Amino acid sequence: MGMKTETELRTILKQIDHRGYPAYKETRGAYQFDGYVLSIDHVQGDPFASPSKVSIRVAGPVAGFPKALFDTKEKRIALQDELLRNFGRMTEQHSFQAKGSGKSGLLSVSRCGQEILERSACQITEDGSVVVRFCVGFPANGRTINARELEKIVFDILPVCVKRALCYKALDGAKLTQIAELAEDQCFIREELKRRGLVAFVADGSILPRESGVSGRPMKGAVPFVAPASLAVTLQLPHKGALTGMGIPKGITVIVGGGYHGKSTLLKALERGVYAHRQGDGREYVITEDTAMKLRAEDGRSIRQVDISLFINHLPNGKDTTVFDTEDASGSTSQAAGVAEAIEAGTQTFLIDEDTSATNFMIRDELMKQVVAGDAEPITPFSDRIRPLYEQFGISTILVAGSSGAYFTQADTVIQMDCYRPADITGFAKETAIRYATQQKTTEGTPALPESEETSVLTAKTGWTTLRHPKRMPYGKQMEDRTKIRVTGCDTISLNKETIDVRYVEQLVDSEQLHTLGHLLHTVLTEGFDGRTTIVDVVDQLYERIEKQGFAAIGGSSLIPGDLAMPRKQEFHGVINRYRGLSFIPEKTVTHQSHVRRIR
Repeated sequence: MGMKTETELRTILKQIDHRGYPAYKETRGAYQFDGYVLSIDHVQGDPFASPSKVSIRVAGPVAGFPKALFDTKEKRIALQDELLRNFGRMTEQHSFQAKGSGKSGLLSVSRCGQEILERSACQITEDGSVVVRFCVGFPANGRTINARELEKIVFDILPVCVKRALCYKALDGAKLTQIAELAEDQCFIREELKRRGLVAFVADGSILPRESGVSGRPMKGAVPFVAPASLAVTLQLPHKGALTGMGIPKGITVIVGGGYHGKSTLLKALERGVYAHRQGDGREYVITEDTAMKLRAEDGRSIRQVDISLFINHLPNGKDTTVFDTEDASGSTSQAAGVAEAIEAGTQTFLIDEDTSATNFMIRDELMKQVVAGDAEPITPFSDRIRPLYEQFGISTILVAGSSGAYFTQADTVIQMDCYRPADITGFAKETAIRYATQQKTTEGTPALPESEETSVLTAKTGWTTLRHPKRMPYGKQMEDRTKIRVTGCDTISLNKETIDVRYVEQLVDSEQLHTLGHLLHTVLTEGFDGRTTIVDVVDQLYERIEKQGFAAIGGSSLIPGDLAMPRKQEFHGVINRYRGLSFIPEKTVTHQSHVRRIR
């Protein structure tokens, strides 16, 4: 279908006015307007159905954005985020100005949160062209087309929105430069973490508390963060210049303090620090190394053939914990599986809050060891594994502890939060632990941390988990168009009748990330498996395709949905591991004695 003119669109609208609603489908296609192309990509079938999908493309010379604002990936994503916010504010002013029944006149644009995410709703191409995707409720009276109201949207409202929100001349150039510079500074800090042996950085003056439990905005009147002198690090940023803050070194860091003094607030900021934040958020310069993963207990989750033997062995029912399988995990087994799965996903930093962890997984004090002998306790607590995980495999841990000092002897750094102010109490905590706490030792008879590269749980990239075609594949190529992907907030993803609970994949921050994860999983299921490719390889290969092709690599359709936001690889691993529609077949590999998981 060739390009049409805006005059032709006017003609079509006059012809279909007062006809039945399905006649709106005649408007599908691309239309050349003054300075941009309007594409009507999908027309809703009913005024009460999901709104029609529309996109606008402003050519690079017309948009006019200097190359310096989008010449790196980080700056491009930051500029896209700002343009989408601008366009959203403009359309919100005009939404429902066109009248009619149902969703008539609705102008719906992706709502951005405090985190800056790559979204399909706004994309900038290499030549500087700007593409925005959004929804429009095509107006009707009852189920009769009201084309005059759609004319108002298309010819009066949208041209103003495009001109004022998507063209450089109409915007504050100085502000856009600041946004680009912030993106570059944030990227610099992330690279500086690697060079300095840090896992996180929290700048002085950061505002960590949020407005409320349902708001991501900074709390007014909150105590600004100030680094303790012993942990203070000064970075020389490309644009902001010297910036001082707290550097959290690799190793084991324990965060303590009284209730409501800011322990979990600091951890939450570090969780979200894997993403860039917008200017004015208060956490712009809170940066965490980008593989960091929040772990917690998840009672009742499904576990499929996961090696949890690092923590759990010799179950009384004789169940093999090297290929553990359950539909209803306990707190301890779910957290053990979470650790194993995070290692598989390439995580180098664990983020753990005592409040959301299984107590028997985290600690086992000396008195309990005396009362219940080691051979009667199948669980090796995380406190016995945390040090070897770092020393042998380089996996750091940041742990919030409020009721137990069991980790003081293991810690490299102990931070006390007092009225939202951090203090380095490492020396005092360790001296106190030596004097009063029981010395932590691995219980006799408990399996030691494996050191060989033949160990399954710690060598995922060598083939720990392998996929193949399942015997019953519910989503073959012939079902592609009929597969419905639905999400509920940041809680669940549904593929047809299969629902995946991702409530406790806590670093998902936007429902559009769940839409993307649903499409990613559907893409993997549709393409199938070759019997040799590991989950790690499946995820890596798909993300490599996305890096080259963008969102066009997702979903197998030429029409890119406008409601996608990129999650990290870690979250995609989390979805695969929680999808009950997959089952695995364990088997021994030829090259080593580790288990692999194959989809049945």
